[in-house]
Amino acid sequence: MTVRSRVFVLPFTAWFGFLPCVLQAQTPAATTTPIQHVVVIFQENISFDHYFGTYPLARNDPGEPAFQATPGTPSVNGLSQPLIDNNPNKAKPFRLPPSMAATCGMNHEYRPEQEAYNGGLMDRFVEYLSPSTEGPDCPRAAVMGYFDGNTVTALWNYAQHFALADNFFGATFGPSTVGAINLVSGNTHGATPADLTVKGDPVTVQGTVIADPDPQLDDCANPKRGLVVLSGRNIGDLLNEKNVTWGWFQGGFRPTGTKEGKAVCAGRSTNIAGKSVADYIPHHEPFQYYRQTSNPHHLPPSDVAMIGKADQANHQYDLTDFDVALAKGYLPAVTFLKAKAIQDGHAGVEHSNPIDEQAFLVATINAIAQSSYWPDTAIIIAYDDSDGWYDHVMPPILNGSAVTGVDALSAPGRCGNPGPGVYPARCGYGPRLPFLVVSPYARVNFVDHSLTDQTSIIRFIEDNWKLGRIGDQSYDELAGSIEAMFDFDHAGAQPLILDPRTGQP
Repeated sequence: MTVRSRVFVLPFTAWFGFLPCVLQAQTPAATTTPIQHVVVIFQENISFDHYFGTYPLARNDPGEPAFQATPGTPSVNGLSQPLIDNNPNKAKPFRLPPSMAATCGMNHEYRPEQEAYNGGLMDRFVEYLSPSTEGPDCPRAAVMGYFDGNTVTALWNYAQHFALADNFFGATFGPSTVGAINLVSGNTHGATPADLTVKGDPVTVQGTVIADPDPQLDDCANPKRGLVVLSGRNIGDLLNEKNVTWGWFQGGFRPTGTKEGKAVCAGRSTNIAGKSVADYIPHHEPFQYYRQTSNPHHLPPSDVAMIGKADQANHQYDLTDFDVALAKGYLPAVTFLKAKAIQDGHAGVEHSNPIDEQAFLVATINAIAQSSYWPDTAIIIAYDDSDGWYDHVMPPILNGSAVTGVDALSAPGRCGNPGPGVYPARCGYGPRLPFLVVSPYARVNFVDHSLTDQTSIIRFIEDNWKLGRIGDQSYDELAGSIEAMFDFDHAGAQPLILDPRTGQP
């Protein structure tokens, strides 16, 4: 392993007292696998069938980026032709070409998702999860649309060269904030205020987050969304306790100015639909909900050498800080990346799309693959929720809930069978989501069918650095392992450099 450190010039006698500090700074935390760096790219609002339903078969219409599967590519639990032709929903699944990449957004709230799944019949997507804003370009049947390898070309190529999972689920039902919090703590309970509504809709229920409030501990939060703070622990606490470097890097986090002593996040970018979109979305930043890991004023790191360590930034950074850390040799052991809004994959003409998302994914993965960190890195591509897009697989319900007016999967007011003393409104698993591992140690052209969920990511981090568990009913106790996607005895997967525009090699 390459040792990365800054050069210090000291008098000879000073080295005797300073040497232990230097050795401590240069010595990476011991890991249980060859993986010394984990980079989690956490994207937005995609069901498995929406991106991989017909994998590895693409239509390859003229003028579209072509995709041809490698002979022997394993199949996935996807959209078979009989399921497309005889679908139980009011509309059939249909292919979206690259020319229709910018779609409207779907409904993906906690209760409507349960109602759409209808006790496992998976037949009410059109009724409950159709576009949140209907119009000529957003028909109710839009929820049944899916892309193939001619649009999400880069992701299909990563699946060809590395490892894909087809049995990975959101930890619970619900939208983006729910998925983001589950990623870092496995526990959406502990919210204050405990019972919050916005425009008559529940946002927190009996102390559990079920919607998309903004973090109270963020200058750039919007009070109109409702402001929430969370108690409890997250993966950042465990990493801090073992002195493992880490950071969350998000597009638009760096303030564009200040107003009345508070940070202002006014950066905007234009997507392929020509719409100007705010770069920073506060409710996508899970560590900002916790006092111990928040950076309310969006303060920058005090020095590039402090990225990943304890200083005024408190492990919360702008995405440009990741670029600097990678280039200058200060990449934390554990890194979470969140694209600016136009590149996070979240559907919506005034949000993101697969083409803008692909540009971010490819540029990021190319940079890591061409860096000195590649030999010991695992890049994880995961998503926060399904956006409501159709997926045909019913998740196993490992944790039930029974809140009247909120739960509705198996009966009114019920989602499975809650155990004694469990926190309410955390019914899961939720929808099936895409999940990929890109690493020299990833199994090549491999599809993992193991049962896993969003907290399997933090479980891998916990196990790799011997951090222990979060506790307090965190889903990390239930999580299956992602290690079947790796071959730790052989670093046989070669870097794959793709074109950000086409997703092709």
